[in-house]
Amino acid sequence: MARIKIALPEQFIFETVLDVRIGDINYGGHMANDAILRLAHEARLRFLKSLAYSELDVEGVGIIMADAAVMYRAEAFHGDQLHFRLGVCDLNKYGLDIVYQAIDGNNGKEVARLKTGIVFFDYQTRQVSTMPAAFVAKLSQS
Repeated sequence: MARIKIALPEQFIFETVLDVRIGDINYGGHMANDAILRLAHEARLRFLKSLAYSELDVEGVGIIMADAAVMYRAEAFHGDQLHFRLGVCDLNKYGLDIVYQAIDGNNGKEVARLKTGIVFFDYQTRQVSTMPAAFVAKLSQS
């Protein structure tokens, strides 16, 4: 079976630190496979907030996640601090990809690499929307 490969962006434009909580741990004693998506969601919210946006309001439209891919690279444990670095790529008329790199703050190992496909969405009309030019402009300033 072919493995997913996620290339890192040329530059990261946002960083944040998140704790691995007890609810993120599975029966194997390490971070559960679904927990990394929840942590990436929090990192994405913090990124948008740093630009004065929310998932429901980016220049009057919202965002939805169209797809996600994860490469698990190392274990993480309760109490670990994961340093999330975010970058964007593959911008198009309707969205972009956000690439996340999660690094263990204890040993510097890459724990996971993720990509989420983001599409802009008008929640009032329930339709895909074009990516706001002002958002693109803020990205280029980051």
